[in-house]
Amino acid sequence: MIAASPTPGSVPPPALRAEGEDADDIKAAAGGDRQAFHRLYRQHVDRIYGAIYRLAGYDHARAEDLTQEAFVRCWQKLAGFRHESAFSTWLYRLAVNVALMDIRSRGADPVHMMDEDDIPDHGQTPFCAAEREELERAIATLPPRARAVLVLHDVEGWRHEEIGEELGMAVGSSKAQLHRARGLLRKVLGESS
Repeated sequence: MIAASPTPGSVPPPALRAEGEDADDIKAAAGGDRQAFHRLYRQHVDRIYGAIYRLAGYDHARAEDLTQEAFVRCWQKLAGFRHESAFSTWLYRLAVNVALMDIRSRGADPVHMMDEDDIPDHGQTPFCAAEREELERAIATLPPRARAVLVLHDVEGWRHEEIGEELGMAVGSSKAQLHRARGLLRKVLGESS
């Protein structure tokens, strides 16, 4: 389903259409119209991929697989979309849940630090390429739960209450994971505490 991968690390362009303009496509796609769903996909894939890419530790292949899985689930659940929130919000939460379930499923796997050779090549980035790449490498080395809390809090702007609810942890644990993640980042990046 993913025709072309967005440039990882790039900031998605502003929405090409207003949320209200998605309403016709949402209704049509919920009724089985694949063309309408494809338009929704093209409209939202960059933001969804970006969020999943960060949660997946900057792993292109894994992020593409999880993005595809998120859109498959969207297709399956679209008829149940109740319009209680914006479609983009509903889709984003669905996608983040897909990524978090993947993190949970890997919870039993030992967490290891990635070698520099294992970090995927990100291509061009719009600004401060060397610093951005170094930060992405550092975030990718974090244990999955710490990385998830850091990305959701510091990048995606979630509150600790939301993170705790999503990850099944106490608010204090979310705060502790964030503190741990930031400390590990400082250590990996060579900064003093």
